[in-house]
Amino acid sequence: MAAQISNPTTPGRRIKLNVGGKFFETTLSTLQSAGPDSLLAALSNRAAYNPIFIDRDPEIFSVLLSLLRSNRLPSAALRRFSIQELAEEALYYGVESRLRSASLPSPLHGIDAAIVDTIRPASDAVPSTFSAGEDGSLWIAHGGQISIYDSYLSYSTAVRTHLDDITSICRVWPEIAAVGSESSSGLHIYDLSSGRYTGSVHWTDQDDPRIYKARVCAIANSPDSVFVSFDCPHRENSVLVIDKSTLQVSSELTRQSGSAAKNTVPGKVTWLPETGLVIGSAVTCGAFGYSGYIRIWDPRRKEVVWETNEPGSGRSSRFGDSFADVGVDIDDSVLFKICSKSGDLAMADIRKLGDDPWVYMEDTNPSMREASYGGNEVHLHCYKRQVFVGKDGGLEVWSRLNERGGWSERRGDTENGRDEVSLKRNYVDKVEMGERGLIKRTEGGGERLFVSRENVEGIEVWESSNHSAIISVPS
Repeated sequence: MAAQISNPTTPGRRIKLNVGGKFFETTLSTLQSAGPDSLLAALSNRAAYNPIFIDRDPEIFSVLLSLLRSNRLPSAALRRFSIQELAEEALYYGVESRLRSASLPSPLHGIDAAIVDTIRPASDAVPSTFSAGEDGSLWIAHGGQISIYDSYLSYSTAVRTHLDDITSICRVWPEIAAVGSESSSGLHIYDLSSGRYTGSVHWTDQDDPRIYKARVCAIANSPDSVFVSFDCPHRENSVLVIDKSTLQVSSELTRQSGSAAKNTVPGKVTWLPETGLVIGSAVTCGAFGYSGYIRIWDPRRKEVVWETNEPGSGRSSRFGDSFADVGVDIDDSVLFKICSKSGDLAMADIRKLGDDPWVYMEDTNPSMREASYGGNEVHLHCYKRQVFVGKDGGLEVWSRLNERGGWSERRGDTENGRDEVSLKRNYVDKVEMGERGLIKRTEGGGERLFVSRENVEGIEVWESSNHSAIISVPS
């Protein structure tokens, strides 16, 4: 004991705490593991040998102390307390980062993913669109409101906009949203931290009377610019580049009449970080099936660097089986398309595009080879080098889990002389179409996958099933 008194910085020195009338005993090293800027580290430096009194909840402190000791939350903690209660106390003690690290999901592996809960906003619960953040947070647009959920998926607040309904939303900064509506013209900017409307951008042309009441169809974001596809009532459409610092239009990537399928407004726009290219795609479905296009623009040169139309120019070896949706893997610069008739998945390396760049996936999962496709609406989304495909109301994933994690390896020659990519396909969710509804939108954020379904309330939250402490999401 004398050695401990003479050297109060000994890591094993015991420290007694009185939290809300309940006594705790721990070591100096445990408290200092909270971090040098934390309250607990500051208290551990005090030279007092009587119990240090803290006027806070002792039950929650017990959970946080266990977190410091083991880097894990006790299994019963999330049944007794909401994540918001734990977060508020963690913020007081200065251990919020430790709580966040312990409570967020493990890495998202689509093959092991499972639904953990559904987030339902309090009002107008059928979401029109949503945006997931890099930290796993979520913004849900329903009607003209945006409900905000933090990285713990705890409800923060709701912001009421001047729009009747929001159909496009994009994070242009951590707290700034760019929103658009199919029933109102213009792109509108809101500061969600204060709920303040900060400005708008409209597509106008004084020399062209066809350009009026242009509505937003898709939004993409880069560090310096926002890329927005606009559509006028008479189908004249464009993709504009908006300077984020001034909220002024800096250039026009394209303008189209919209008179044919290959000139319809892009329904998806993606910015590619590796090259700075912008990728737009449009899909229409009529009496003769699906048709659409993919175009890639270089914003610096303001020109198209590659394009394909299906059916039409750029016919692939599978002409007649045009794509029903398109996705972009921004990590590896790869395009994916899902075929409308066969349901087959194909990829194209954006760095090696040509007249027919498509390579079709070869499924390595024997249990999936007899899986049929009913030809109904499909949806495709790429996230963390995985491809999620919504078919007939079910969700499947294509994954290739190896050391490199990319899509570059090929396997074997097919009958037409083209290589195929070997990937593992698996059902994430296999349900009948009418049982849960067609998938309307899929988006990844942090280590989560978020899914909305047509005319179904709420957003489904998917996480890897091997996560040891699944968070219960309050409705």
